[in-house]
Amino acid sequence: MAVIVVSGTGTEIGKTVVTAALAAVARAQGRTVAVLKPAQTGVDAGEPGDADEVVRLAGEGVAAVELARFPEPLAPATAARRAGMPPVRPDDIAAAASKLDAEYDLVLVEGAGGLLVRLDDDGATLADVARLLDAPVLVVTPAALGTLNWTALTAEALRARDIEMLGVVVGSWPAAPGLAERCNLTDLPVAAAGAPLLGAVPEGAGALPPTEFRTRAATWLAPLLGGSWRP
Repeated sequence: MAVIVVSGTGTEIGKTVVTAALAAVARAQGRTVAVLKPAQTGVDAGEPGDADEVVRLAGEGVAAVELARFPEPLAPATAARRAGMPPVRPDDIAAAASKLDAEYDLVLVEGAGGLLVRLDDDGATLADVARLLDAPVLVVTPAALGTLNWTALTAEALRARDIEMLGVVVGSWPAAPGLAERCNLTDLPVAAAGAPLLGAVPEGAGALPPTEFRTRAATWLAPLLGGSWRP
């Protein structure tokens, strides 16, 4: 049994699609999988959220759990405060993940935005959740200019908290990468303080038919994550 926290260097960079790829590969290996979305923002009641998207892409054998939903597309702490709703707390998230960990082979905890986005007005973040769970963090990052700095800052924040950085996955690899993207592929492990580059998911992967997504997912992730991708 294992828990992996999926975070990112920002928002809208492919965390959900990477989470779905991880789930699809694990399911293809016969493992049971649960995805936990602690705080879903920007989605109204009854609309599909990120956890639902993981299930759509990875298959019905994946269990989806969402702890809190706030309608405005803001940081969880801000969205909860504006909605007049209680925020989701690290202890509650860790307890939910631990319960799932007792039932499933793999639990994927997908954060909102970047690592240090606030969950509540006390300043709790996804890093606090990872520390409570003693779980490694997989960092999803973009391919273009700026990614080395964002990745280095995230790696430094994890290192300062003595949290394991499992590695880095590029969340949307362009079909026609330019010089910056190609160089970043080489330089990302350096920016990540030695954490390995563990995959590159092609842009538009989330728009593939789910059956094709599941078939191709292993080619996007490195062997450490159950796939066949190599830089």
